[in-house]
Amino acid sequence: MAKPGAKRPHKMDLAVYEAEVSRLQADLVAFQEWVRATGQRVVVLFEGRDAAGKGSAIKRITEYLSPRVARIAALPAPTDRERSEWYLQRYIAHLPAGGEIVLFDRSWYNRAGVERVMGFCSDEQYTRFLEQAPVFERMLVDDGVILRKYWFSVSDVEQERRFRSRAKDPMRQWKLSPMDLESITRWEDYSEAKDRMMAATSTAWAPWHVVESEDKRRSRVNVMHHLLSSIPHEPMTPDVPPVPERPAPRGYERPPQEAQNYVPDHAATVLARAKSDAKDHSKGHAKGDRS
Repeated sequence: MAKPGAKRPHKMDLAVYEAEVSRLQADLVAFQEWVRATGQRVVVLFEGRDAAGKGSAIKRITEYLSPRVARIAALPAPTDRERSEWYLQRYIAHLPAGGEIVLFDRSWYNRAGVERVMGFCSDEQYTRFLEQAPVFERMLVDDGVILRKYWFSVSDVEQERRFRSRAKDPMRQWKLSPMDLESITRWEDYSEAKDRMMAATSTAWAPWHVVESEDKRRSRVNVMHHLLSSIPHEPMTPDVPPVPERPAPRGYERPPQEAQNYVPDHAATVLARAKSDAKDHSKGHAKGDRS
């Protein structure tokens, strides 16, 4: 984990980052086809501090993957019924079948993190989880499930910077909750919980992999590369069926457009406005030149 107040690394050059992400995404598509064709079951857990970059990494990984093969499991708070179940029960329902990849945006490790720190589980439930999680994961791996666990690490300074950035951004304010902000005042509590979780659940069959995430670009590239390189596979491409020639028309006449409800062409309005604004801007510059 990055140390509190760690110096932020130099951000990865955007052009280099985009080129590498594009290359890795192409490799992920080939990996996806291997998973589908061979019936593999892949589970990837994304854990870490709030605002550590888990969500954006998942977004880049799944951007070009088929939702029929790769799906994201981001479970809401448990219902009253789910609270009465065996803790791991509701997560089992989201595990993959053959030929599927499931990425957990937070997972059963909620119990070892937020539930422990915020007092949402008892000491007995917490201790039982730390004992059962390695056994549960051993069962998954023994049954042939490919399991990867990633912890996204971020410093206290960078986390707070991202929180303040979200608070000012109307497009991302929804990502900031009172629970998230508790991670600032309970920083050391979360550190202690994370360290104890790692000690109890990083096993030979399901080790934790820490992703340094002070620079989100670097972290995305690193986790994508590690996921691909850590799973032996044969990149595959799907069988692409030939596109047939369009047959000659048979004389069918379509109903008039007026008989159907079309979405208004808002794009045309936007384009006309942009053209008018550009024209006004050009006139303004010409007027300035003359003066």
